[in-house]
Amino acid sequence: VQLQACGGGLMQAGGSQRISCAASGRAFSRYSMAWFRQAPGKEREFVAAISWSSGSTYYADSVKGRFTISRDNAKNTVYLQMSGLKPEDTAVYYCAAEVGGVRHLTYQRTYDYWGQGTQVTVSS
Repeated sequence: VQLQACGGGLMQAGGSQRISCAASGRAFSRYSMAWFRQAPGKEREFVAAISWSSGSTYYADSVKGRFTISRDNAKNTVYLQMSGLKPEDTAVYYCAAEVGGVRHLTYQRTYDYWGQGTQVTVSS
């Protein structure tokens, strides 16, 4: 499985942006997907996840109500719609995939495949 994230860039605080992650493979509909992020000097942290089976979504408290994760199985793509952006959202955003799994979706160790990351920078 290969993951390609894109859509990052420089944004203003309070603005919105959608980043996306395209996955290879024919079994995308069975991939649970997630977004993690890593800010400079900090450890990588969970942002959002979506289960392949139920479509259930999970969010970090810091982004709940501002970010929305979604998926389009026909396009093998997962999205992260970000609104109300804050400077503290500045980070490299990574998408991750877990084939067939539905548990522990907020944990990095759950995921077997990772994309290369896309930089999101929010200016104040």
